[in-house]
Amino acid sequence: MEAAATLPTTERRRLPVGSEMHNRITEFLYDEARLLDQIRLTEWVKMLDTDLVYGAPVRETRSITDQAKSVVRTVQHYKDNYRSVMGRVMRLTATKSAWAEDPPSRTRRLVTNVFVETTEKDNEFAVSSYMLVTRSRFSDDHFDLISGERHDVVRLGGDGQFKLARREIILDQSVLGTPNLAIFL
Repeated sequence: MEAAATLPTTERRRLPVGSEMHNRITEFLYDEARLLDQIRLTEWVKMLDTDLVYGAPVRETRSITDQAKSVVRTVQHYKDNYRSVMGRVMRLTATKSAWAEDPPSRTRRLVTNVFVETTEKDNEFAVSSYMLVTRSRFSDDHFDLISGERHDVVRLGGDGQFKLARREIILDQSVLGTPNLAIFL
């Protein structure tokens, strides 16, 4: 996952906000958020590439001089691949054992500050975005706020469709205020 995030800047070119490709990728992210909010998981997985890596490393609170070490990639809230994501989706949609999401959470995913860069591979893009997820459960008046920055690799296939190949979610919180992460961010 770090390979696309650490390309030398000489090999990357930022696409202008409002350019056709930037708009198409932003629309892809918006479509993804809508599918997840509407719990249309079987449609969402069609947006994933088969070599997917999908993770959320733990965040530690560090001094200002130690900020580079605040993301701990050796410990993760979750680190999934395509197969494990498919297993999670099957459990949520085709079994009665998804107790953490039955009844399902009501979520709203807001995606903003989308920046797109080219990579050394044709039709592959490094995408960073901010996300804010609201999540409520049951009839409780309490709701969770989950915020963070996402670092994605998005590929444009020969069929003209985008696929999510990598996602690393850097959560803003070091201690999560949600009982579980049974939802996709």
